[in-house]
Parts: sequence; C-alpha cells; structure tokens
Amino acid sequence: MEGVSAVPVPQPRARTADSASGAAPDSADSRRSLAAGLLLGAAGATVVLLASGQTWAEGRAATGGGALPLTADGRDVTGVPAALAIVGLAALVAVFAVRGAGRRIVAALLALSGLGAALSAWAGASDSAALDEEAARTTGDAAATIHALSHTAWPYVTAVGGLLILLAGLLALRYGSRWPAMSGKYERDGTPRPGKAPRTAPDPDRPEDLWKALDRGEDPTREA
Repeated sequence: MEGVSAVPVPQPRARTADSASGAAPDSADSRRSLAAGLLLGAAGATVVLLASGQTWAEGRAATGGGALPLTADGRDVTGVPAALAIVGLAALVAVFAVRGAGRRIVAALLALSGLGAALSAWAGASDSAALDEEAARTTGDAAATIHALSHTAWPYVTAVGGLLILLAGLLALRYGSRWPAMSGKYERDGTPRPGKAPRTAPDPDRPEDLWKALDRGEDPTREA
C-alpha cells in the first residue's frame, strides 16, 4: 500500500542483573566487607587477649642453692597489647553507632589499636626486663640476672592478632560509609506522645454501650 509509513515500535530495554534484583551494585561487597570486618576485629582481639596471658619468656636465676626457673607471661612483659585489644573491641562496636566523619575517626582508632598491639607485642618478643625483675623479687638480690633466657612464640601470635584488628580497621575505613548504623527509631526526639482520647459517655439508647461500661467498672448513669 502506498502512502503508509512504518512507525518504529519501541523495544523494551533489557534489565540488568542489578535492576532485576533491586539491589545496589555494591551491596554484596558491603555485606562481605561488613562480615569480614566484624570477624577480623573480634578474632584479633580474642587472640591478643588470650595470647597475652601465655608464657612469653623463660629463664633461670642463679641462687645459692642452684638455679631457680622463672617465667614471665605477656602481661608481665607489657600490658599494651591487651589494653589496645580492649580499645579495639570498643571501637569495633562504636563504628555502628556513629555516621559520617565520626565513623571514619572510630575506624582509624580501630586500625591504630591493632597496629599498636602488633608493634608492642613484636617488641616484647625479645624483652628480658620482666624476668630480671622477677629474679630480683624472688631471690631478694637486686643484682640477680637471668641465665638460659628463651622466648616462646606467643608474642608473635599476639602480633598476628593485632594485625587482624588492623585489617578490620582498614576495612572500616574503606567500606564503613556503606555499612548500616544502629537504628534510631527507638530514640526519643522530644516529640510529645499523643495522649489517649477521652472516653465518651455511653449512649443510653444503646444497651451494648451500657454493658461495656459496666464491664469496665464504670457507672453508665453518671454524666461525663
């Protein structure tokens, strides 16, 4: 047929996987980073606290009757890793209580706590002062020294725990802006709550209203 032009029919656009699922493109990465941050932070703090209570150094102090075996645990050598692990745990929880710049500050504190715990544990791996003090206290001789000094692997385990906390802080710095925050729907905003509507007097022409008033212990004959 002449004089008839074809009108192009618009074709439906292909939906992407993200639009079909209704999820943001980075929602999966956000969930994975959140789970990893929580796991690394909690595991790192647990490792630091447990490893700090183990024996870090062993030796023998010379006495008049021979050699006295002595040991020193991580808290005798340095209390810094355990203290920073507690700070890291508090920062890990606080990450979800703040938003914006406050979240970045707390995430940085989390990372620094892990770094400080790792460095202090690494420095304590070769420390001998704690055993020297223990030898002086036990023998009563301020000049007592330690012989056959050896160190265990627990300081390095503690350092690994600090590195896990550091990784959790770095994840919070990188992805923390996408993580959810604590819900504020239960927080009071100062708005007065609506009061209950006053009860209306029962209608004497409606027997069901009179019975309901009697069930509530009210006098249906009393005027409101």
